[in-house]
Amino acid sequence: MAEPTDLPARVLPAERGVVAADPGGGGGAASASFALPADGSPGLPDAPAPLQIGPRSFAWGARTYLVGILNVTADSFSGDGLLAAGGDPAAAAVALARGMVAEGADILDVGGESSRPGHTAVAVEDEIGRVIPVVAALRLALPGVPISIDTTKPAVAAAALQAGAHLVNDVWGVSEDDALARVAAEHGAPLVVMHNRAEARYTALMAEIVADLQRALDRAVRAGVPWERLIVDPGFGFGKAPSHNLDLLRELPVLRALGRPILLGTSRKSTLGKVLDLPPGERVEATIATTVLGIAAGIDLVRVHDVRANARAARMADAVIRGWRPTG
Repeated sequence: MAEPTDLPARVLPAERGVVAADPGGGGGAASASFALPADGSPGLPDAPAPLQIGPRSFAWGARTYLVGILNVTADSFSGDGLLAAGGDPAAAAVALARGMVAEGADILDVGGESSRPGHTAVAVEDEIGRVIPVVAALRLALPGVPISIDTTKPAVAAAALQAGAHLVNDVWGVSEDDALARVAAEHGAPLVVMHNRAEARYTALMAEIVADLQRALDRAVRAGVPWERLIVDPGFGFGKAPSHNLDLLRELPVLRALGRPILLGTSRKSTLGKVLDLPPGERVEATIATTVLGIAAGIDLVRVHDVRANARAARMADAVIRGWRPTG
């Protein structure tokens, strides 16, 4: 017997949340759906809202921002430690910073302890003695430029913020200790949370990096840092083997799911040297390549030693990828 072709739609009880089928559209009844709460967010990452860091506002997505590295150390892996040269570190830092700003640096990142593998640990008092004169001198000489303090020690971060720093850069941002986040919160300072591990052990690299960073962001918010004032760094070269670092670069777009600005720090790192068999001072072109790849993946800031070369590469990449155009 022929099947009827004009069956009415099946109607299910409204309280079960099921929509009746369209008799002309084929298929069965649609499954239940949910509307956003009146005060709900879609939960999908947009370009983060602009962030005020000290004297400047950063409009994420408009262009890539450059973070110039100032190492007030004697044992920096890249050979640029200001203590190794002798003389007055504060004066040397100001001279170097003026050049970086002229070349395109948007933020100056001051660190008083090397984070390279096998580095010599620095006592809190010694680190404060290294970075505070530099931060104070930079604030006086370049009042329009935001200053970041790169440290793992809450006391150093607090002293630097009091001396004129505007941003805290925590290279162990995924640790369970929220003391640095609490210091940032107390001073109203933005915070960079960086991914790191004591050992390069992973089962699913990017899934674990994202999960670790999400927990770190949640921890920082609980400590009092507003969500809008958080920046993430995937920790290229930290707690990762060279193969992990290369995979990380390939999968950078995954980090956009976190919904926060992304800082990338590949400058002169050992993975670049292993790929090209080059010492730190000859890794500029490799760094530039990673800068451009990062911009194509949607990163927002690059932390570099060689500002001029990376700024030029970033502007060109921004012109193509973000539609940036020079003013004037």
